Amino acid sequence: MALKLGAYTACLHSQPLTEALDILKENGLTSVEVNTGGFIPSPHCPVDLLLSSATARDEYLATFADRGMELTGLNCNGNPLNPLPGVGPKHADDLRRTIRLAGLLGVKHIVTMSGTPGSDPDAKYPSWVVNPWDGVYMDVLDYQWGVAVEFWKEIDALARENDVKVAIEMHPHNLVFSPVTLKRLVDEAGLTNVGAEMDPSHLMWQGMDVIASIKWLGPLVFHAAAKDATLCPGADIRGVLDTSFTRVPADTPGKVPTGYGFWCNAWPENPAWKFVAVGLGNDVPFWTEFLRALAEINPDMAVNIEHEDAAYSQTEGLALAAKNLHSAAAAL
Repeated sequence: MALKLGAYTACLHSQPLTEALDILKENGLTSVEVNTGGFIPSPHCPVDLLLSSATARDEYLATFADRGMELTGLNCNGNPLNPLPGVGPKHADDLRRTIRLAGLLGVKHIVTMSGTPGSDPDAKYPSWVVNPWDGVYMDVLDYQWGVAVEFWKEIDALARENDVKVAIEMHPHNLVFSPVTLKRLVDEAGLTNVGAEMDPSHLMWQGMDVIASIKWLGPLVFHAAAKDATLCPGADIRGVLDTSFTRVPADTPGKVPTGYGFWCNAWPENPAWKFVAVGLGNDVPFWTEFLRALAEINPDMAVNIEHEDAAYSQTEGLALAAKNLHSAAAAL
């Protein structure tokens, strides 16, 4: 038994699936995670076709098996609780379809986000509350948790029905963005098939102890991402909760969608923190301990690189991350 090292193929969406898999294999990676909806398109997974055709599913899985690779996760990151009618309902439906598809494919883990509702039943936009020292924000959180608990009870039941587990990425701008909020959702909703995707990068910039977080969550960690982050000099004047982002011009090629009519914004030139290739924010010995902590929970867990280091190309950053991740695994 050994951890399954691989990558999330979103960084290779400009390549056909077969070429993306070949790139992963060249880097010694055998575990694969593909996108199935939510924020971004799913060029590596024809969801409609796969839901409707057993033959297509067999052929799709053979694409991985023929290369000695395994499809270990379907990623449907989005905001299923967004009150915008063109965003929340679609992301929620994408998640339900992903769960059904995972059941048909025999893929046991789905990665997604908890979502964030609006502040009240009449809200137009989602509202993320942190540091609710003013009592009014407790009212907001009470409403939001009520919405989230009911939604996730439904998702949990669907996951059980399809014999899959849903791993929530603890991500900013979501109701669940930390180990404590993850466990709160599981406990309040009585969830059995919903747990955590351990993406350490978002815990890093929030100042958490990643290894302690893994051990605290224990068996609630279902799946993992290998993604690094580092604080930057901008943190000296911005802090890590920073709003100094700017809109990306409408005609910019390669804009990343987040929902109907909405896009990822541009980071400030002097950011408080940024994503970096695995090993550039935290050294290889850290990643060895990261893998060790995961293996203590499940020695067969999938750990998939998520490459978002803007300083490197799609393939260069992936190769560097793979090299450092393999070095970390070799020291176990």
